[in-house]
Amino acid sequence: MKFTRTRTLTAVSAVALLGLAACNSEPATPETDAMEPAATDMTTPAADGTIVTVAQGNSDFSTLVSAVQAADLVETLNGPGPFTVFAPTNAAFDKIPAETRTSLMEPAQKEALSGILTYHVVPGRVDAAALTQQIEQGGGSATLTTVQGGTLTATVVDGTVTLTDAAGNTSKVVMTDVAASNGVIHAIDTVVMPN
Repeated sequence: MKFTRTRTLTAVSAVALLGLAACNSEPATPETDAMEPAATDMTTPAADGTIVTVAQGNSDFSTLVSAVQAADLVETLNGPGPFTVFAPTNAAFDKIPAETRTSLMEPAQKEALSGILTYHVVPGRVDAAALTQQIEQGGGSATLTTVQGGTLTATVVDGTVTLTDAAGNTSKVVMTDVAASNGVIHAIDTVVMPN
């Protein structure tokens, strides 16, 4: 997607203010398995390539890749980043009614789709250990500001990192630390929605 100058400056500001602070130090690996992925049949894709390239290499992200293309976000997510993407799996997208999914993929809905997708992106490289540390330091929760401008709340529920969106809906992290040259991907089981 070709951001307007304001949107680009907003994204860059968000990276400078939030994301880089999380990336400047290597946190110690906590003695917790809170970020261990839930049992899943997904295989971790190759660690080389950009976020888009890595997602394209995993068939469980094919709906996400199609949505990124429809929203014209490929160039952005191929950019230098770094980005942390909470990537909905195909099964996560299947939870959305088919009519809604089809509607969002239409050119007239490009801005709405872009808003939903960028709500899944956090500036900076926040790996599982760093996110777990943020949750612990936050007394059991961490607030993540997304590129879209909204927030997600990360907590640990029954040993699994769970994201809560603006409407109070939750999504579980089912796979962590899929490395890309410009960030990291964590797979989630439900699409989160901004206000």
